[in-house]
Amino acid sequence: MKAFDIKEESLLRLAELFKIFGDATRIRILCALSEGEICVSDLAETLSMTQPAISHQLRILKNTRLVKARRDGKQIYYSLADAHVSSIIGTALEHVEEE
Repeated sequence: MKAFDIKEESLLRLAELFKIFGDATRIRILCALSEGEICVSDLAETLSMTQPAISHQLRILKNTRLVKARRDGKQIYYSLADAHVSSIIGTALEHVEEE
């Protein structure tokens, strides 16, 4: 794939995706979600963060289609949107851990 073969709109969306991945808190959330579906309160406890802080980051991740939500009564459960998200994180982690 050559850069000049990629549509401008796709390049902009790709750049925006990498901006989203550029935040350590969002990466921690995505890694936690790679273990499976979880509600905000459990996610906040797992990551030792406040629920409002988690909710703010989840809203960003949901708006960029990296996570999806499912309501069960009053609880909302979040999970990765698809296998691509986990694959991107896994590949990037392999890259940064190479010697």
